[in-house]
Amino acid sequence: MDFSHDDEGLARQPIGYWSWAAHKATVTHIRAALAEHGLTQPRWWVLNQLADADGSGRARAEVVTLLRGYLDIEDGLEPEIDTLIGQELITEDSRARLRLTPEGHALRTRAYARVARAREEMHEGIADEEFVSALKVLQRMIHNVGGQAWHA
Repeated sequence: MDFSHDDEGLARQPIGYWSWAAHKATVTHIRAALAEHGLTQPRWWVLNQLADADGSGRARAEVVTLLRGYLDIEDGLEPEIDTLIGQELITEDSRARLRLTPEGHALRTRAYARVARAREEMHEGIADEEFVSALKVLQRMIHNVGGQAWHA
Protein backbone atom coordinates (compact mmCIF):
# COMPACT_ATOMS: atom_id res chain seq x y z
CA MET A 1 0.00 0.00 0.00
CA ASP A 2 1.15 3.50 -0.74
CA PHE A 3 0.84 5.92 2.15
CA SER A 4 0.04 9.61 1.79
CA HIS A 5 3.43 10.71 3.18
CA ASP A 6 6.74 9.29 4.30
CA ASP A 7 7.08 8.50 8.02
CA GLU A 8 8.36 11.98 8.87
CA GLY A 9 5.45 13.56 7.03
CA LEU A 10 2.94 11.20 8.62
CA ALA A 11 4.20 12.17 12.08
CA ARG A 12 3.07 15.75 11.35
CA GLN A 13 -0.38 14.85 9.99
CA PRO A 14 -3.51 16.02 11.87
CA ILE A 15 -5.02 13.17 13.89
CA GLY A 16 -8.44 14.84 13.80
CA TYR A 17 -8.59 14.52 10.04
CA TRP A 18 -7.30 10.95 9.86
CA SER A 19 -9.45 9.66 12.71
CA TRP A 20 -12.49 11.31 11.07
CA ALA A 21 -11.61 9.80 7.68
CA ALA A 22 -11.14 6.35 9.26
CA HIS A 23 -14.45 6.72 11.12
CA LYS A 24 -16.32 7.73 7.99
CA ALA A 25 -14.86 4.95 5.84
CA THR A 26 -15.28 2.14 8.37
CA VAL A 27 -18.75 3.11 9.56
CA THR A 28 -19.93 3.50 5.96
CA HIS A 29 -18.53 0.03 5.18
CA ILE A 30 -20.24 -1.56 8.19
CA ARG A 31 -23.55 0.18 7.51
CA ALA A 32 -23.50 -0.98 3.89
CA ALA A 33 -22.97 -4.58 5.06
CA LEU A 34 -25.87 -4.29 7.51
CA ALA A 35 -28.12 -2.69 4.88
CA GLU A 36 -27.75 -5.88 2.83
CA HIS A 37 -29.87 -7.44 5.60
CA GLY A 38 -32.27 -4.51 5.98
CA LEU A 39 -30.64 -3.36 9.22
CA THR A 40 -29.46 0.00 10.47
CA GLN A 41 -26.48 0.07 12.79
CA PRO A 42 -28.58 0.95 15.89
CA ARG A 43 -30.93 -1.96 15.20
CA TRP A 44 -27.90 -4.21 14.87
CA TRP A 45 -26.65 -3.04 18.27
CA VAL A 46 -30.02 -3.85 19.84
CA LEU A 47 -30.10 -7.33 18.30
CA ASN A 48 -26.60 -7.99 19.66
CA GLN A 49 -27.52 -6.86 23.15
CA LEU A 50 -30.52 -9.18 23.16
CA ALA A 51 -28.60 -12.10 21.66
CA ASP A 52 -26.31 -12.01 24.68
CA ALA A 53 -29.24 -11.96 27.14
CA ASP A 54 -30.47 -15.09 28.78
CA GLY A 55 -34.07 -16.26 28.34
CA SER A 56 -35.38 -13.48 30.56
CA GLY A 57 -34.38 -10.82 28.02
CA ARG A 58 -33.21 -7.34 28.89
CA ALA A 59 -35.03 -4.32 30.17
CA ARG A 60 -35.62 -1.70 27.48
CA ALA A 61 -34.17 0.98 29.77
CA GLU A 62 -31.01 -1.08 30.26
CA VAL A 63 -30.52 -1.50 26.51
CA VAL A 64 -31.15 2.20 25.86
CA THR A 65 -28.77 3.28 28.63
CA LEU A 66 -26.04 0.93 27.45
CA LEU A 67 -26.25 1.98 23.80
CA ARG A 68 -27.04 5.70 24.21
CA GLY A 69 -23.39 6.76 23.82
CA TYR A 70 -22.70 4.70 20.67
CA LEU A 71 -21.88 7.07 17.82
CA ASP A 72 -24.00 9.87 19.27
CA ILE A 73 -27.28 7.95 18.98
CA GLU A 74 -28.59 9.79 22.07
CA ASP A 75 -32.41 9.54 22.10
CA GLY A 76 -32.66 8.02 18.63
CA LEU A 77 -32.63 4.46 19.93
CA GLU A 78 -36.27 4.26 21.06
CA PRO A 79 -37.69 4.47 17.50
CA GLU A 80 -35.18 1.84 16.37
CA ILE A 81 -36.39 -0.53 19.10
CA ASP A 82 -40.00 0.16 18.15
CA THR A 83 -39.20 -0.65 14.52
CA LEU A 84 -37.66 -3.98 15.53
CA ILE A 85 -40.81 -4.76 17.51
CA GLY A 86 -42.98 -3.78 14.53
CA GLN A 87 -40.91 -6.06 12.29
CA GLU A 88 -41.46 -8.87 14.81
CA LEU A 89 -37.71 -9.31 15.25
CA ILE A 90 -37.97 -8.59 18.97
CA THR A 91 -40.78 -8.64 21.52
CA GLU A 92 -41.49 -6.47 24.54
CA ASP A 93 -43.46 -7.84 27.47
CA SER A 94 -45.56 -6.00 30.05
CA ARG A 95 -42.44 -5.41 32.18
CA ALA A 96 -40.67 -3.69 29.24
CA ARG A 97 -38.30 -6.63 28.79
CA LEU A 98 -37.04 -7.14 25.26
CA ARG A 99 -36.33 -10.52 23.69
CA LEU A 100 -35.30 -11.73 20.26
CA THR A 101 -37.89 -13.66 18.31
CA PRO A 102 -36.81 -16.73 16.31
CA GLU A 103 -36.82 -14.47 13.22
CA GLY A 104 -34.65 -11.95 15.07
CA HIS A 105 -32.19 -14.68 16.01
CA ALA A 106 -32.04 -15.89 12.41
CA LEU A 107 -31.52 -12.38 11.03
CA ARG A 108 -28.80 -11.64 13.56
CA THR A 109 -27.00 -14.86 12.63
CA ARG A 110 -27.08 -14.02 8.92
CA ALA A 111 -26.03 -10.41 9.48
CA TYR A 112 -23.28 -11.47 11.90
CA ALA A 113 -21.62 -13.51 9.16
CA ARG A 114 -21.68 -10.46 6.85
CA VAL A 115 -20.36 -8.11 9.54
CA ALA A 116 -17.56 -10.57 10.30
CA ARG A 117 -16.62 -10.49 6.61
CA ALA A 118 -16.70 -6.66 6.66
CA ARG A 119 -14.36 -6.70 9.66
CA GLU A 120 -11.97 -9.00 7.81
CA GLU A 121 -12.04 -6.63 4.83
CA MET A 122 -11.22 -3.65 7.05
CA HIS A 123 -8.44 -5.50 8.87
CA GLU A 124 -6.79 -6.94 5.76
CA GLY A 125 -3.02 -6.58 6.03
CA ILE A 126 -3.23 -5.30 9.63
CA ALA A 127 -1.77 -7.56 12.31
CA ASP A 128 -3.63 -7.78 15.62
CA GLU A 129 -0.63 -6.15 17.31
CA GLU A 130 -0.85 -3.14 14.99
CA PHE A 131 -4.59 -2.84 15.56
CA VAL A 132 -4.18 -2.99 19.34
CA SER A 133 -1.41 -0.39 19.16
CA ALA A 134 -3.60 1.95 17.08
CA LEU A 135 -6.47 1.65 19.57
CA LYS A 136 -4.16 2.31 22.50
CA VAL A 137 -2.83 5.44 20.79
CA LEU A 138 -6.37 6.69 20.10
CA GLN A 139 -7.51 5.93 23.65
CA ARG A 140 -4.47 7.73 25.05
CA MET A 141 -5.23 10.78 22.91
CA ILE A 142 -8.83 10.79 24.13
CA HIS A 143 -7.56 10.61 27.71
CA ASN A 144 -4.97 13.34 27.11
CA VAL A 145 -7.62 15.85 26.05
CA GLY A 146 -10.14 14.91 28.75
CA GLY A 147 -12.48 13.19 26.34
CA GLN A 148 -14.66 10.23 27.09
CA ALA A 149 -15.17 7.09 25.07
CA TRP A 150 -16.51 3.73 25.99
CA HIS A 151 -17.41 0.61 24.09
CA ALA A 152 -18.40 -2.79 25.42
